[in-house]
Amino acid sequence: MSENTSLKDRITDDMKAAMRARESERLGAIRMLLAAIKQKEVDERVSVDDAAVIAIVERLIKQRKDSIEQFGKAGRDDLVQKETAELQLLQGYLPQALSEAEVIQAIDAAVAEIAGGAALVPSAMGKVMALLKPRLAGRADMSKVSGLVKARIGA
Repeated sequence: MSENTSLKDRITDDMKAAMRARESERLGAIRMLLAAIKQKEVDERVSVDDAAVIAIVERLIKQRKDSIEQFGKAGRDDLVQKETAELQLLQGYLPQALSEAEVIQAIDAAVAEIAGGAALVPSAMGKVMALLKPRLAGRADMSKVSGLVKARIGA
């Protein structure tokens, strides 16, 4: 993928490649993703950027994880395999994940930016998370980030 190709264009190209290769499962998962992107564009009358596409991918990944858990409890291994394949495809569209050390470094930078050297009160957690969300979206599990921020500022 070249630097100026959007994530949405990459997904569309992948759909065309899946069509040519007659990969029906992969094609179905990519079409599902493109439908979710198109739905957001229609609902909000906007053209989505890469950050919005990443947010959609993250939402779909969460849905797949929930489905895998439910299907696993119900003993539906066929559906677990289908959802797992979709999950793996979706994860391929996320940016490279950050290491825990990189996440902690980002948290420390955000805390320093907000606190300006002073100790933060627990109520400042929202401000720290608001700074971190756009910086780490798609590159870190935000629930884990939230836990690390709580530990860092003593919330």
